[in-house]
Amino acid sequence: MDKITIKDLELDAHIGVTPEERVRSQKVLLTVILERDLGEAGRTDTESTTTPYDQVVQLIRDVVAERPRKLIEAMALEITREILYRRMAVTVTVEVKKFSIPRTKYVSVEIQRSQ
Repeated sequence: MDKITIKDLELDAHIGVTPEERVRSQKVLLTVILERDLGEAGRTDTESTTTPYDQVVQLIRDVVAERPRKLIEAMALEITREILYRRMAVTVTVEVKKFSIPRTKYVSVEIQRSQ
């Protein structure tokens, strides 16, 4: 299967287990892999035959901004569901990185779902 990758999209999110943590926005990095057949797009060089990744990025921004969440797992799953619901890919992998644990580079969750 062919892939479109949006790597390390940086967003601010209200996320955390405690209410105190959710009050302030925190940086998260999101990597999204959209799997679908890109053969026609490659052959025809026609935008309508691929996934408009600018629209995917806006969708991700909207989901992240929609509401505070406790878990990055919930954020990743909601993004995955929205992309699949809009049929922007047949398989979606979403990785969310959070920078909240001292003395670690980051904590991440990766979720993959298919239609």
